Amino acid sequence: MIFDTEINEIIKEEFKRQNENLEMIASENFTFPEVMMATGSILTNKYAEGYPSKRYYGGCEIVDKAEVLAIERCKKLFNCNYANVQPHSGSQANQGAYAALLNPGDIILGMDLSAGGHLTHGSKVNASGKVYTSYSYGVDENGYLNYDEIEKIALEVKPKLIVCGASAYARIIDFERFRKIADKVGAFLLADIAHIAGLVVANLHPSPFPHAHIVTSTTHKTLRGPRGGIIMTNDEELAKKINSAIFPNLQGGPLMHIIAAKAVGFKYNLDESWKTYANQVIKNCKVLADELLKEGFKLVSGGTDNHLLLMDFSNCEFSGKDAQIALEKAGITANKNSVPNEKRSPFITSGLRLGTAALSARGMKEEEMKVIAQTISLVLKNLNNDEIIKKAKETTLKLSENFPLYKDLKC
Repeated sequence: MIFDTEINEIIKEEFKRQNENLEMIASENFTFPEVMMATGSILTNKYAEGYPSKRYYGGCEIVDKAEVLAIERCKKLFNCNYANVQPHSGSQANQGAYAALLNPGDIILGMDLSAGGHLTHGSKVNASGKVYTSYSYGVDENGYLNYDEIEKIALEVKPKLIVCGASAYARIIDFERFRKIADKVGAFLLADIAHIAGLVVANLHPSPFPHAHIVTSTTHKTLRGPRGGIIMTNDEELAKKINSAIFPNLQGGPLMHIIAAKAVGFKYNLDESWKTYANQVIKNCKVLADELLKEGFKLVSGGTDNHLLLMDFSNCEFSGKDAQIALEKAGITANKNSVPNEKRSPFITSGLRLGTAALSARGMKEEEMKVIAQTISLVLKNLNNDEIIKKAKETTLKLSENFPLYKDLKC
């Protein structure tokens, strides 16, 4: 008997939406049923403040096993010496890293939000830009990181911490070059690889180790695990500071069901099949980018090396918001996004971010990307034509039916 029919109906509606739409938000993915099972497990009942073998509550001897397993798998996956798997999110992982390295008011240098950075990299509306004195770097006229310019800014502002990593940057990040800049100004280097972690562990993007002092990530996005965060380092002293920064400084009891789910996700990431999936994500995104370029659209940096691309509508009459709304009607879920030198409001934007991790998780490949690119083009070139958008919706529905999500999962 279902106790809460209202919530049950909402879950069914969302299940239907995810099944019938093409999910192209670059920060989202479809996790594994086993991860969802662990997330909804009895472990949700257990309070476990502290760390394995050093808890403040009794009865933690069993959940300790889950956390130790998650830690060991995480270390193996990223080839690092220390890992904290307790952060509730990527944002809190970054907060924990800052707390471990900095004092309030210290100077940080991170990627500007409109250039592809993240709120937690020093944005003035975020705690990272309020608690700390933040400066930013951007991209050049071609949409690429200009490391000489970043070095110049670092020499001027003399940060205690440089943050590298992005939420809307489609190219390879040179962590080694960032470390040289950090060393030149005597700064720590934090690599936030939330978006590219699944590619890093498949050896399809350079690893931030051994260059970064601390590495943070989410466990969803390209890793396909549960929603959550992790912090890693090779430095024992920093590991101690990180642990103290997360608990008791930022968080109380860890979410043991999520930590167990992280362990399950890491097991998938460690499997030989993972590289095949991650490689398909990149191949799909390159095809998508090439096809959109053929259709006459502008992409920031002219293409992609990873799982996402950023369409640039700066010279178009329509905005990123217009594109997002029209594509939603056609069954394609994406998100408006600022572009370098953004002229429009953050609520409107001149860009659209697209990712291929979730579509690849459904089994879609290059041929499907070509169809999707043509469908996106058709919609964006006919934003106000309801009949054409309706036909586009028929195409996306057919694709969704051919690549069903969670075939055997009952909702």
